[in-house]
Formats: sequence, C-alpha cells, structure tokens
Amino acid sequence: MPSAPSPHLDTRPAVSGDLFRRALAVHASGVVIITAQNAGIPVGLTATSFSSVSLEPPLVSFYVDRSSTSWPALRGADHFAVNVLAGDQADLAARFARKNIDRFAEPTRWRPGPLGAPLLQDVSAHLICLPYETTEVGDHILVVGLVAEAGVHRPARPLLYHQGRFGHFLPHPAS
Repeated sequence: MPSAPSPHLDTRPAVSGDLFRRALAVHASGVVIITAQNAGIPVGLTATSFSSVSLEPPLVSFYVDRSSTSWPALRGADHFAVNVLAGDQADLAARFARKNIDRFAEPTRWRPGPLGAPLLQDVSAHLICLPYETTEVGDHILVVGLVAEAGVHRPARPLLYHQGRFGHFLPHPAS
C-alpha cells in the first residue's frame, strides 16, 4: 500500500515571511533565558519558544536560530539551565537578546548552579536540563532537554513577549 505524500513535499506556496511574523506577533509567549557553561565560559540567550514536552520523562524544549552565535557553545555544553523570567525582568531578557556584549557582566547577577550552568538571580524558577535531542527544523534547531533538577524561587507574574515587546501578565479579576 503506498504511503500518503509527505506534507513537506506540498507544492502550494507558503505564506510570506512578513505576514507570518505579523500573525505570530499577536501570540503572547513566556520568556526564558537559556544558560550553559562551555570550557569555563558562560553562554546564554533569550528564548520565547520555550515549552513543556512531556511529564514522563520530564522534557522541555526551545528553538534556536541556526545562525545564533551562542548556539555552538550551548551545543557543546553537557547541560543547560532554563531561567524562567519574572515580569520585572524585561531588561535582563533584552540584554541576553543583544549581540556582541558580555551578557554575564554587571548588571547581570548570577551564580554557578549545581552542575556549573549559570543560574540567574531573582528569576521565578530554574530547570537544570541534560541534552536529550536536537533536530533541525526549517531555519531553527529544536532543542529538547531532560529536566534533572528544578527549583521554584519566586512564583511571580511571568514576563511575556507580545507584538515585539516585553510585558507582564495581568490576571482577570476572580469571579
């Protein structure tokens, strides 16, 4: 029996990059900073593509652009940390999104985690992850991590990314 054609072989034109970006901008997403240490040098980047994947085993994921200058060092690390940002940490998220700066210099406050990955101060939570799987998808790399340790520090309102800007969550009044 012949298999169904792959949807990746579809010849219909895809939506334009500009329209796709505008459509995705209306979706709010949480903000994390992924950190690691490779050859004794801390590395990190801001990610808005973070997601839980599985409870059993405990897996999380994020995407990184193939052209990321931080990815080679992250890829070479034996573990990484997910720093879940609080609503008042937009400056930190913006700092780790910039290029050609020392993201770990002042005013960034951090300490080495139990396995060595930098843990940022004053975040809502940390997840210490072991590399589980990576897959190239389009112009990005999907990174899946096995959560080895987790800590909730200050379950504050989250930092969100929406329409190209950082903001914070305002809950609906209780009914």
